[in-house]
Amino acid sequence: MHERKNVVSGGPSHGAADGRDRALPFVGLDSAPGRWILTASILGSGAVFVESSVANVALPAIGREFGLGIAGLQWIINGYLLTLSALILLGGALGDRYRRGRVFALGLVGFAASSLACALAPSAVILVCCRVLQGMAGALVVPNSLAILETTFEPSHRPTAIGRWAAGSSVSAALGPLVGGWLVDAFSWRWVFAVVVAFALAAAWIVVAHERHLPEAERSVGSHPLDYRGAVLATLGLAGVVGALMTIPLLGARSTVVIAAAMGGAACLVAFIIAERHASAPLLPLEVFRSRQFSGANLVTLFVYASLGILLFLLMLELQDALGYSALRAGLTLLPINILMLLLAPRAARLAQRIGPRLPMTVGCVLTAAGMLLLLRVHPGARYGRDILPAVVVFGLGLGTLVGPLTAAVLAAVEDRLAGVASAVNNAVARLAGLLATAVLPLAAGLGGAESLRGDVLTQGFHRTMWMAAFLCLAGALTTWLTIGPGSHSKQ
Repeated sequence: MHERKNVVSGGPSHGAADGRDRALPFVGLDSAPGRWILTASILGSGAVFVESSVANVALPAIGREFGLGIAGLQWIINGYLLTLSALILLGGALGDRYRRGRVFALGLVGFAASSLACALAPSAVILVCCRVLQGMAGALVVPNSLAILETTFEPSHRPTAIGRWAAGSSVSAALGPLVGGWLVDAFSWRWVFAVVVAFALAAAWIVVAHERHLPEAERSVGSHPLDYRGAVLATLGLAGVVGALMTIPLLGARSTVVIAAAMGGAACLVAFIIAERHASAPLLPLEVFRSRQFSGANLVTLFVYASLGILLFLLMLELQDALGYSALRAGLTLLPINILMLLLAPRAARLAQRIGPRLPMTVGCVLTAAGMLLLLRVHPGARYGRDILPAVVVFGLGLGTLVGPLTAAVLAAVEDRLAGVASAVNNAVARLAGLLATAVLPLAAGLGGAESLRGDVLTQGFHRTMWMAAFLCLAGALTTWLTIGPGSHSKQ
């Protein structure tokens, strides 16, 4: 067993009262504590990720109950992604400052409570507010789930652990439409929110029970204050920009409200960057972007996860409202992605450890683009075996080949002391990608403001969006080839 060195996941150094970190041995993946910790990490992050996708299959039912058009449905998705993407850096910093396991568990309890509130929401406005709270709690969970793996497991076991985490988390996100579809058809859309409560609480209990095996975050007397100003600026900035984009179809691009929201949001984002440059303990240490591999991998994340986010958003609407699928049948269409992710992600992570992440990431991006283009065959009258199955299989092959090496490349690009912030940045970029894609691409495809979600308007907009999503995946392939090192990745 290796002796645990002085490891911090990001932000300022916070040592114990005596200035030293606890000397704990690294945990083996094949040990009982290792298996439990990995299970808790996958369950916790999976609960958050599934809420990023499970609502998509319930959107038609929610829209019918509350009388919502495309703009209202966008807010059901983006209310959650807004706070999740904006506050995920703060969640990582809190894990670095305090006991990471406790922050992780606290986030899970809050996530369970807000999910239950979503299930009981009596109106669309309250549902959106509860989704915002869900995102806030999820921001404590996601970065710490991955940083726990990076700082707890033996170095030789980390790629496999990360690969299993990536597979489990991605399968959770893709499995959401399947389980959610069954719940919508058999019971109500409200159950797609209630079902994650048990998983979140189970993950919290496991982490608390095995907390003694987790490294204690370094703390020191007189440590720098957390960057709450940066968190507020990031949240207001994203809210302004995204809100402006989503209201353009309703109010027009020249509306005073739209212009004020866009300018205010942009000003807050600029102020956020300036504040981070001068903060004593910034949420986003700009030094991490000095690594070309880190910057490139996050740009690839932005491209690919934007494509994934818009796929899950619009494909569920297309299948149910244009092709007449039930919610369960629509969810079943993505089952091949679940299987391929489970099989390929850990193997792809190990392959990337041997040959480097560039080749598997590039191939994965190209395959996801091909899957998007094959989805152009989806239209009223399309047959599942001939038109839909080949597309989701190719897309699943691409995603399974990509996500493990991508996650490992991000963490390997920075020093161990920045593992937490690296995880937080990458997860923030992934959620931000879904947020921006859901706000921008429907508008660009001519779907913004549409009140009717049926007929040719939806199908034509879906096809235009798939072209744009495929282009983003190809941009990810090019970025990978230009920025990711060809050999086995290492700290840069």
